[in-house]
Amino acid sequence: MVQKKIRQMKAMILAAGLGTRLKPFTDYHPKALVKVNGKSLLQRNVEYLKSFGITEIVVNVHHFASQILETISNNNGWGTKITISDETNEVLETGGGLKKAAWFFQDSDEPFILLNVDILTDLDFKKLLEYHLSNKALVTLAVSNRDTSRYFLFDENNTLCGWENIKTNQKIITRPNSHLTRKAFSGLHIISPEIFKHITQTGKFSMVDVYLELSKTHIIKGFDQGNCKFLDVGKPESIVLAEKQFT
Repeated sequence: MVQKKIRQMKAMILAAGLGTRLKPFTDYHPKALVKVNGKSLLQRNVEYLKSFGITEIVVNVHHFASQILETISNNNGWGTKITISDETNEVLETGGGLKKAAWFFQDSDEPFILLNVDILTDLDFKKLLEYHLSNKALVTLAVSNRDTSRYFLFDENNTLCGWENIKTNQKIITRPNSHLTRKAFSGLHIISPEIFKHITQTGKFSMVDVYLELSKTHIIKGFDQGNCKFLDVGKPESIVLAEKQFT
């Protein structure tokens, strides 16, 4: 189903990772080209964004980058305009990757979408965007109640206040609050371009570190994705699950 177009947003798909959990496939291919029912993860996410009218996309590449470039070229970007952010010299993680591609967003004041290539979902981005704008947030993160080892911590107003790793017992509190709730991050972000003024990290770094630092002084919200489909296609067994959920 084609979704209602939402503003003139741009998007970035993070596709530079090594995909070590998907070995042996990723010994010879990038994880972005893992197929689910005949379509690669990259194609599925491009088409997902396109269904909301988002046709200007930047994709970062590192691991077997040439295969991704060739696939995009052979398919004419699946009807979108795809720009490449080249990280072949060094993979920069989520934060470094976004910062390197900051130029792609500099001509727009609109929020943009950032998502991991190995995430599949049918989340309604229009609702996520409306929530982001109504809260005047710097960033809004799609979250859920699923089980994981690492959680963002939110207060009763869904404002980011910290992070916790329940396996290592590491906890970081950025906004002290006696009633914090654990939420699992889903790998989808809506970000206001103002963020580029505030990112002080350089080189290789994670967006988690950026968010925790900025949450001390800026509003970062969590948006509960509810009962929508969501799957992290990061392991071979998750491909089987994905093929049952995403036709």
